[in-house]
Amino acid sequence: MLTLVVVADETEADAAIETANAASRQHPCRIIVVVAANKRGAARLDAQIRIGGDAGASEVVVLRLYGALADHGRAVVTRLLLADSPIVAWWPGAGPKDAAADPIGAIAHRRITDAARAGVQPKTALTRLAGTYAEGDTDLAWSRITLWRGLLAAALDQAPYEQVSEALVVAAPDSPSGDLLAGWLAAQLKCPVSIARAPDRSGIISVRLTRKSGTIDLVRPQDGNVATLVQTGQPERTIALPHRKDAECLSDELRRLDPDEVYEDALRLGWPKVRTRSITAATAERTGLVTSESDAAKVAERVRRQARLGKAASMVTSMPTEVDAATVRAATQEKLAASPKSDVEIPDPPRTRAGKAAAKAQP
Repeated sequence: MLTLVVVADETEADAAIETANAASRQHPCRIIVVVAANKRGAARLDAQIRIGGDAGASEVVVLRLYGALADHGRAVVTRLLLADSPIVAWWPGAGPKDAAADPIGAIAHRRITDAARAGVQPKTALTRLAGTYAEGDTDLAWSRITLWRGLLAAALDQAPYEQVSEALVVAAPDSPSGDLLAGWLAAQLKCPVSIARAPDRSGIISVRLTRKSGTIDLVRPQDGNVATLVQTGQPERTIALPHRKDAECLSDELRRLDPDEVYEDALRLGWPKVRTRSITAATAERTGLVTSESDAAKVAERVRRQARLGKAASMVTSMPTEVDAATVRAATQEKLAASPKSDVEIPDPPRTRAGKAAAKAQP
């Protein structure tokens, strides 16, 4: 059990409650939603309690603070915290400049922000997060690349076990997840990592890892949930790589209450070393620096076609053209021997062509 404190404004409150309810089905908790409403006028508190179907697997308390009370969310929340239970603070929109120094963030064991909704450029948001990082901080932009990290790590776990000499990430300019993925690669692989921007797309498009024996390309079309893995010396494969919803990402972060050292390394050590290439993603694809989406689509279609042919071939069975006479005789004698009244003798089958013709002519 834990207490999840959601700090949101009026425009974000309903969506945040729905996301928190979905996450609570894996992590039952008390959800306290603090909505800073109109700061003008007299101080007022409007409160609502949701239980049952409206609250997922939790109980939801919605607090709307008006007037001067809007700046005192911590004082209102403190009385509603579960005794001796961990506290997680989540800002679904633009979070504070320093989450650990925020009044509510200061009492939380874990603090979850979202750089993708910070209202500033990813570089600005990540610079701020790196400069104010404290143990317990994390970001949903980091949780969104969990599947990407897992697939790339699995590819490197296969032979040949060679050092990666260079990595290239293709991502949209407004994707902090692409920057964090590049930072993770730089921190873990200790090699030069760069980003090529795709201004006409969104999210992460592809990753190329270069080794002495060849390359590893993981490409996901912008509007798809299936990625193509092309690796030198290995069969081409298609792999499920769905776009993660906020509820899934929030569930991941509620699963652990200890500091995330890997996130810290990616943010503070790896990301500052990442270089942004001066060329666009289209130029990188045209010059062969990365596998294009069109080439990946051709690979995926080829893999699907081979899978269909393999399935059809496995359904075809060859029927025997001739039955072994000795096998037939043995089976028939065994059946007749099981009957005590049977005294029928089974003749040997004819073996020559003349014998077969004579046997056929007999009544």
